[in-house]
Amino acid sequence: MPAAGHPNRIARRAAMLCQDTRFRRFAAQRSGLPTAEATTEAAAEYLRRFCHVTSRRDLDTDNDAATRFATLRTEFDAWTGRIASQR
Repeated sequence: MPAAGHPNRIARRAAMLCQDTRFRRFAAQRSGLPTAEATTEAAAEYLRRFCHVTSRRDLDTDNDAATRFATLRTEFDAWTGRIASQR
């Protein structure tokens, strides 16, 4: 059963997130990479490592990975200032 009850929903959001320039910068910073290396592929690799998956498709079937993705989104939203960061 898919983690969110909707096949491919989380994987699609993850793929779209890796296209976001701000997320690529966030992932590069978190990975210790220079901003020049903030590529879509590097962001996808960071996301997979953070979520402990080998493919973003796993986010749709692994509830623990889906929870880690939600945590990553929250951290990214705090980094961008969309939400207040945790203290």
